[in-house]
Amino acid sequence: MPRPTWRGFLKVSLVNIPVKVFPATESAALLSFNQLHAECQTRIQQKRWCPHCEREVPSGELAKGYEFEKGRYVIVSEEDIKKVRVESTRVINLVQFANASEIDPIYVDRAYYLAPDGPMAADAFAVMREGMAGKAGIGKVALYGREYLVAVRPQKKGLVMYTMHHDAEIRSIDDIDELSSLPAKVRPDEMKLAKQVVATFDAELNLKDYKDEYREGLRKIIDAKIAGEDVVASEVQDPPKVVDLMEALRRSLDSVSKTKKKSAKVTLATPRRAKAKSQKSAAAKKAATG
Repeated sequence: MPRPTWRGFLKVSLVNIPVKVFPATESAALLSFNQLHAECQTRIQQKRWCPHCEREVPSGELAKGYEFEKGRYVIVSEEDIKKVRVESTRVINLVQFANASEIDPIYVDRAYYLAPDGPMAADAFAVMREGMAGKAGIGKVALYGREYLVAVRPQKKGLVMYTMHHDAEIRSIDDIDELSSLPAKVRPDEMKLAKQVVATFDAELNLKDYKDEYREGLRKIIDAKIAGEDVVASEVQDPPKVVDLMEALRRSLDSVSKTKKKSAKVTLATPRRAKAKSQKSAAAKKAATG
């Protein structure tokens, strides 16, 4: 059962709705490793060491420091941090709405689910969710010791909140020098073939069809080593370099076309065999009763 990581209010103008925030992604699905001493396979300890006092420092003696000059720090205590009383520590204030399609995915950081906090908030939450259909609300929230720009949009029965990168954090694609060598125009015949290749792979998107094959492969290796079995690595060939683009595009179309024809033949052959078998069975039954 997921637990809320933040509780506060979703604010739209004069409407304030008590909400809970839940992480939308599961980090536990990742395989994690511990650092060991290879000789004895003992887990390594990370010790906090003070080079000035030449001793290990217990957690009770640790403090947060901000370096305002080289080698000079000011201590910031938890009490100091609690004195920061901006609205976003308790309120997600949506100050603008835009079409959800206007948000470039490059700005998205992490996703969270919003749910009403208590039965009294449910009606107002449902009304605002319906009123936001097709839109995304832009605002701010303070999470984990910093303030985030966020976008909130409806999804099924709830709302999804995306923490966003600020524009200053996004590097411009124009800064990539390798892109400056691209041709200004492409050949029409090559572009036509490229579009045909893309069209052959066009299908309705279902991300559930995709799995983390790297993680599954790593899990198999780990299980094999636990069982004391030898692990044989499968060879992965580098894709061939494209020398003739037109030839590569034509071969791509031919390959997809042959695959589709083969699939169609299998689909058509199965009903015919089933029909023939049914007719043969019916004839045998008729002969037996006749």
